[in-house]
Amino acid sequence: MNEKSTKKESILRNNGFQTILASVLCILLGLLVGYIVLLIINPAGAGKAILAIVKNFLYYPSAAAAKKYFGTTLVKASALLMCSLSVLFAYKVGLFNIGSAGQYVVGAGACLYFGVKLGLPWYVCLIAAVFMAAIVGGISGALKAYFNVNEVISCIMLNWISLYCVNMLLTQIKEQSTPYTRALSSTNKSALMPTLGLDQMFSGNEFVTIGVPLAVLMAVLVWVVLEKTKFGYELKATGFNKHAAKYCGMREKRNIILTMMIAGGLAGFGAGIFYLTGIEQWMVQQTSVPAMGFNGIAAAFLGGLHPVGTIFSSYFIQHITSGGTYVDKTMYCTQISDLISAFIIYLCGFVLFFKIWLNRFLDKRDEKRAAKEQKGGEA
Repeated sequence: MNEKSTKKESILRNNGFQTILASVLCILLGLLVGYIVLLIINPAGAGKAILAIVKNFLYYPSAAAAKKYFGTTLVKASALLMCSLSVLFAYKVGLFNIGSAGQYVVGAGACLYFGVKLGLPWYVCLIAAVFMAAIVGGISGALKAYFNVNEVISCIMLNWISLYCVNMLLTQIKEQSTPYTRALSSTNKSALMPTLGLDQMFSGNEFVTIGVPLAVLMAVLVWVVLEKTKFGYELKATGFNKHAAKYCGMREKRNIILTMMIAGGLAGFGAGIFYLTGIEQWMVQQTSVPAMGFNGIAAAFLGGLHPVGTIFSSYFIQHITSGGTYVDKTMYCTQISDLISAFIIYLCGFVLFFKIWLNRFLDKRDEKRAAKEQKGGEA
């Protein structure tokens, strides 16, 4: 085997390269399926519709407007990033945190209640969001650790319990004429996160706050904790085999509970940096859990289950989701943008399967090559 083919082989074996390749293929396949659906519904506007989805804020010809809506996409992507980190952190420790959606809901309820009802400043509201969401995550962790209750089941149950409890709680701060909570900008401006000049970078978009860089820093922090600390090593060891971890002197029950609490806190942090910008108000009559937590699962896998990779995958998923709003509604129904986004999001879940298939393919190819070389040597 020459040097050139050896280099090619090493690149194909590289985990980071495999993740990028798999992610790009899933994205292209998702866009293709979406385009086919658009062609079936109305061929005339399919090209423009798929282009609008991909362009998102670049849909606007004005540079100022494009910057402003780019900022809005970043704010939403920051919340999605925290939900994906929540899923990733638990997954690294052998747990599947499908409850990030409910933890996100609890974080939203806590920060809004503390901000509107109690009139507290943003940093207290943010801490409350993290703390309350961590408690909800800890409940699933405790059920898993002490009663061996599958975390998927407990998390799904808690998603709905969290939603209806938050709806009842936030009814106390609801506007009289609408089903939405009172706006932070008119009730307690101190609860709004500071912009520190970031708003001016995005054409005066006041929703762009320090929450955006904080989310990126949190992704780096998660990577450091998981890969560079003894604490992270213990957590991952517990995930691989809790019985072996216990034999080595690790407190496996504590580690499971701590993992779910940290995962819940990350989701709550995402809700805090989103709702404390004032970008949205909570609708107390909603009957479905926000999609942000569930989309975090796709973002985590699209990013190759790497904290830094999730920064880019979270932005992309939010970019596509936001771009769907610019589809021509005279040709396509409102739900078509959600359908196309869903195709892309759920195809992203095949990143891990693609990497497994690629490694198996490379192994078989190497076996055939070795067998051929052995036959040639014998001859």
